[in-house]
Amino acid sequence: MILFITKKFLEGRKNSSGFSVFSIIAILGIGIGVAALIIALSVLNGFEEVIQEKLVNLDSHIQIVGFSDTPLPNQQKTIDEVNGLIANELTAINPFVTQLVIVGKKNIKEGITLKGVPNNYFSEKYGIVAVSGTLDFKKDTNQIIIGKILASKLLVSVNDEIVVYALRGNSSFSNDVLPSIEKFKIVGIFESGMAKYDDTFAYIDIETAQSFLELKEKVSGYEIKLSNISNVDSLVILLQTNLRYPHYVKSVFQSYQHIFNWIELQKKPIPFVLGLIIIVAVFNIISTLLMIILEKMNSIGLLRSLGARRKQITMIFLLHGLIIGIIGVILGNLLAFTLSIIQIKFDVITLPGAIYFVSKVPLIINYETYLIISGITFLLVLIVSFIPSLIASKISPLSTLRFN
Repeated sequence: MILFITKKFLEGRKNSSGFSVFSIIAILGIGIGVAALIIALSVLNGFEEVIQEKLVNLDSHIQIVGFSDTPLPNQQKTIDEVNGLIANELTAINPFVTQLVIVGKKNIKEGITLKGVPNNYFSEKYGIVAVSGTLDFKKDTNQIIIGKILASKLLVSVNDEIVVYALRGNSSFSNDVLPSIEKFKIVGIFESGMAKYDDTFAYIDIETAQSFLELKEKVSGYEIKLSNISNVDSLVILLQTNLRYPHYVKSVFQSYQHIFNWIELQKKPIPFVLGLIIIVAVFNIISTLLMIILEKMNSIGLLRSLGARRKQITMIFLLHGLIIGIIGVILGNLLAFTLSIIQIKFDVITLPGAIYFVSKVPLIINYETYLIISGITFLLVLIVSFIPSLIASKISPLSTLRFN
């Protein structure tokens, strides 16, 4: 009987085979709220995971550089010392040369970071793909690989030549010091999905860079890849303790601390936002059930006069609220999953990479997130459905039937 009456209350008007208007509004409210929560958390988790993954894959796990950007000598000695300290954790160690330079094509000029690396450098960079050309350059040649955004700014493509202007050695800018100027042939254009790399980085052979920048045998530092990044902090301490001045050791999380701080900052308002959405959902469910109680006042009175107990009336409206909640939660999950798949496959929403570090909204479909939000919402529906149910059970049959 309780199920039959609940079904009739859900349908609303006579001869209606669908949900009542109040029930549809409640279901949509819960569904949209659940979908909004899931998508918000999916985006935040996506930002953290994607940015961390890209930074770890695109950059080194540990960098050994010189204090105040001082070039480092004794290249092989340092490599041997690092190998002796962390041989079990070490996957690769590569020297690199880096310097801020100006690149230009005709009247277009851009300031970028020029990086000299070994010719097998990109074989270990899982997040970088070649948009055009190749990611391999020949040793001791004036070949350069640039990012997709930089290429579009300079209006260049593969096999075009660009001019690079750089200060010699470790000198400061002065009218007495002439810059090094060389033409480089573009052999590849890459895309990483992060504006920092695609817009402001270019790569050449390390020996070519040493010659061009007049560093002789010196390097800017060493990049280290680890087999297990979870040990990175302890390994940084170990290396810093054993390597002498002017070596300075830092992890990828220290190098990009501002980015990870930014991600943590984005998470702080989440409890407040979740609280507001929960409050809205609570009032939505309560107000919907109260409106249904008002609409069904005569029916409640009739049921009470026919002998229905208060517990049965309570169960009817509690079940009513649970059905609305279950359908709303399912609808919200389906809506969130559908929108997430559309975004992942078609990149409907794009972002300015210079601000958000990535050029599209990263979404991570984590089923644990779906289960947690669905569980909390269902529990919330169960709790708040009691209030209108108790009100309905206390309605006197005389007060409702005397006006008929």
